Amino acid sequence: MNTSTDIVPVGKGGFVGHLVGKALPYTTPWVSAATLPPVAGWATNTMWGGDPVTAGLVSAGLAVGGVVLSAVTWQAAGGSNKFREIRRVQATASVAAGMGWLTCATAAGPFGHPLMDLWLLGGGLFAASWNVRQLMRNAHDETEGSESGGGLAALADAIGWEKVRVKKDKVKGSGKGTVTAPVAVEAGGTIADVQSTTAKVAAAFQVPPSGVVVTPDPENAAEGTVSLRVADLLKDGVEFAPPRELGMLPTEPVPVGLYADGEVWVLDPFSAAILQHVLVMGVTGAGKSEFLRSLVVHLATRRQMTIFLVDLAKGRQTVGHIADGIDWLIQDAKTAKRLLKSLPAAIKARGDVLADEGLDQWSPESSLNAMLVWIEEAADVADFNDLDEIARKARSVGIWLGISLQRATWKNLDTDVRANLQGAVCFGVDDAGDAGFCLPDRVIDAGAIPAWGSDRPGYAVATGMGIPESRWTTEVRSGLTDREELAALVAAAAPYRDPLDETTATALGQAYAQRAHRGTNRTTPGVPEAAPAALAPAPAPAAAIPAPAVAASGPGHDDSMEDDMSDLEGAAAEEIQDAYDEVMAAIPADPEPDADYAHLRLEDDVPEAEPDSGIEFEVPDRPTTEEARHILYIELDGWMRGGRLEFEPADLAPATAAAGRKRPWLQGELKRLTELGVLQHDSHGEYQIIQSPLQPA
Repeated sequence: MNTSTDIVPVGKGGFVGHLVGKALPYTTPWVSAATLPPVAGWATNTMWGGDPVTAGLVSAGLAVGGVVLSAVTWQAAGGSNKFREIRRVQATASVAAGMGWLTCATAAGPFGHPLMDLWLLGGGLFAASWNVRQLMRNAHDETEGSESGGGLAALADAIGWEKVRVKKDKVKGSGKGTVTAPVAVEAGGTIADVQSTTAKVAAAFQVPPSGVVVTPDPENAAEGTVSLRVADLLKDGVEFAPPRELGMLPTEPVPVGLYADGEVWVLDPFSAAILQHVLVMGVTGAGKSEFLRSLVVHLATRRQMTIFLVDLAKGRQTVGHIADGIDWLIQDAKTAKRLLKSLPAAIKARGDVLADEGLDQWSPESSLNAMLVWIEEAADVADFNDLDEIARKARSVGIWLGISLQRATWKNLDTDVRANLQGAVCFGVDDAGDAGFCLPDRVIDAGAIPAWGSDRPGYAVATGMGIPESRWTTEVRSGLTDREELAALVAAAAPYRDPLDETTATALGQAYAQRAHRGTNRTTPGVPEAAPAALAPAPAPAAAIPAPAVAASGPGHDDSMEDDMSDLEGAAAEEIQDAYDEVMAAIPADPEPDADYAHLRLEDDVPEAEPDSGIEFEVPDRPTTEEARHILYIELDGWMRGGRLEFEPADLAPATAAAGRKRPWLQGELKRLTELGVLQHDSHGEYQIIQSPLQPA
C-alpha cells in the first residue's frame, strides 16, 4: 500500500484540508449540473424565445447539433474493456440528455414545469452517476480486464486485441528466456485474428519479429497460447554435441542443436511412425552446410547405416573432411543421374526383402541397411519425375531422402515432390513468403517465420522427423562444428560402419559398382573390424575418443595429390581429343556422295547387283536368335566395362547390323532387357545399363 496517500495530514487545518481535497473531485459534476443547464437555458430563451418562429428554428438547430455532438462523443469515447465501454455509453447519454433539455428550454423557458423538474431530477442523477464512476475508477484500473494480464491488456487498443482475454493467473516464465500465456477470444473473434497481430505484439514488447508465436489449441478454437521469447539463449552459439557412443543404430535420436529455451534439438526419423523425407531451405550463409555436417557425422558413426550424398557445387568444400563416412559422394551431374535412375530398382528389391522378412517398413530387425540419400540443389541434378517416384516409394523401405536448396519454388522443386517432403528445416530466408514453400501453413500462421536472411546463421524452424508438434514453432540453432573433430569421429567409427547390404548394392547395379568414391567401413582394407555386437565391449564415449592426426578427407588422403591427378586426367583428355580430331581429319570424305547406294539405311535389304557389273554380293548365313543376342550383349558388356552406362538405340546400329537384324528386333530386345532389370529406360529415350547382360542372373 502506498503510505504517502494514506497518511492524513495533521496540524492546523490539516484535517479539513484533507477532506476538502478528497471531496473536491466529486463536487465537479454537481456544480456543473446545478449551474450549466439553467444558465444556458435562460440565455437561449432570452435571446430567441420571444418570437415563436425564431424559437422554433433555433430549437431545430439545437436538436440537429445535439445529434451530431452525441455521435462525436460516442466515437471519441471508444474503448476495449468493460469500463471504457460503460464510459462511452454514459458520456453519450449525458450529452444527448443535456442537449435535449436545452432544446426544449430555449422555446418554453428553463424555470417552468416540467423543465424545472427534469433539470432537478436529471441533473442529480447525472452528477451521481459520474461520482459512482469516479469511485470505481479509483478502486479499479480501467486498463485492466477481469481476466487479463495488465501488461498485455494495456496494449489491447494498439495491437488489436479488443476481443482477447489473457489469463494472467496462468502466465508462466520458463526461466530460460521464454514467457507463455493462455489466451481466449470472445464471440466474434478467432485465434487467427490474434496470429495476424504478432508483428505488433513483437514491436510493443520490443522483441525480435520471430519472438512472438501464437499457437491455437487443437481442442478449442477459441483458445490458444502466446509465447514470447524475451531473451536469446542461442546468440553466443551452440556447441556441436558428439555421439554419446559409436556403433549405435539409426533408430537412436540424433542431437543437432538447441531450442531457444535451451532444450536439445533432436531428430528421430527412423523411429517415427512414418519415415518423413526432409526439405532443408535457406539463403547462402544461413547455416545449411553446418547442419548437414552435424547430421552426416552422427549417422556416419552408426552401424547398419549407409549415406549417399550428391553435391555438384561444393561437395569437397562442404563434406570433404568427412567423406570417408559417406559411402557414395557424387560431385558430377552424370553420376548423380545414374544414382537417381538406379534407385527405383533398389527400392523395389528392398521392398521384396522386407516383405519376405515380414516387415511393413524398415527396422533394425531387417537385413538391410537404413539409408540417407541427400541431394544438394536438386533442381540442378534430377528430373522431377525421378524424384517424385523416389519420394513416394522410398520411405517404407528405409531410404530417407533429404533435399537442400535455397528456394523451394515450383520452378526449383516440383509441387508433387515437395508434398512428399513432410519434414522441414527452414533456415533464414530473405522474403517471409519464401518460408511458406518449406514450412507447414500452421507454423507460418503461428508467426514462426525465419525471415532474417543470413543475419542469424544456424537459426531455423524445424518440423517433422520425430519432432513433437508442440515444438514446431520454437526456434532452433544447429551446433557449430570443428573440421578436425568431425574427421576424427568419422575415422574412429570406421570399424563400426557396415557396408551397403548386398540386396541394395546388386539392385543399384553398375552405377554403384563403378562409383568413383567409396567410403570406408569395417570391410575396407586397413580398417580393423569391430567385435560382434553381442561380444563387443561398450563403445567408448565419443568425447573421450582422441583425435588422431588425419587429413581432412580421411586416413592417408592427400588433397593436393588428388588435385594433381585431376589436372593430369584433364590434360590426358585434351590430348586424346586432339588425337581423335587429327585422325578424323585424315579420313577422306565419301568419294561417291551421289552414288546409288548413298541412300541405303540399316533397315534396307542388300541391293541386287547389275548383271553386267561383275559385282557379286556374298550373303552370309543369318545368325540365330541366340547368336544375335550374344552379339548385342557383347556390345553392351564392352560399354559397361569401359565405364559407359548411358546410350541411345541408334548407338547400337552396328551391333544390330552385325546380328543381321533390323530396328524392330532391337526395340524388342531393349524392352526385354529393361523388363529383366538389365537396362533402365527414361522418358527421353535414353537407356542406362544397370548390369551386364552377360552376368548370370
